Amino acid sequence: MPISVVEDIKSVSELKKKTNEIFKQLHQTGRPIVVTVNGKPNAVLMDVEIFEKKLKALNLSALLVEAEDDLRNGKTRPARDFLNGLSDGKKVQR
Repeated sequence: MPISVVEDIKSVSELKKKTNEIFKQLHQTGRPIVVTVNGKPNAVLMDVEIFEKKLKALNLSALLVEAEDDLRNGKTRPARDFLNGLSDGKKVQR
């Protein structure tokens, strides 16, 4: 969801004066609000549910990067070996 330059950039004084209206817009549109101080971007307000979804995606990305590094560095083993180790009750090694 792209930010609307006209609607989604607010000064900190606007935020102070129109807090309820800005939060209503934030929740209705799902778009983040960029808050400026002295005309420069300073902070971003975001709906909590959308933030949590983005955070989960970011965390998943980090895990995928780690897994890809393991693949590149040969830190893997066949799934069958892993599963056999589980059924034998052996301690699983990473």
